[in-house]
Amino acid sequence: MQTQKKATKPFSNKGSIIEKKPQFQFAFEKENYLWMIIGVVVLAIGYILLIGGGSDNPNEFNYSLFDTRRLVIAPILIVAGLIIEVYAIMKKAKKDKTNKE
Repeated sequence: MQTQKKATKPFSNKGSIIEKKPQFQFAFEKENYLWMIIGVVVLAIGYILLIGGGSDNPNEFNYSLFDTRRLVIAPILIVAGLIIEVYAIMKKAKKDKTNKE
């Protein structure tokens, strides 16, 4: 007659199984997210500066459409915000100098 061995549960503690929880890691470091927030704020300021310049009366032309704010400053801020976003994504985290592996 063959005897069957009972399968023992690994990591058992009085009948309950202890499972290791997977460690969750973010895609970026804290500094990257900070740069992303700065980039979004710069983009938002650039788009806010583009607002306006319209006319209430369609028969009148409003020359404030061609302000320096709308033609120069706002586009520069939008491009700067996009560059900051690319930098935030591409920036690598600094390696810990004390933990050399």
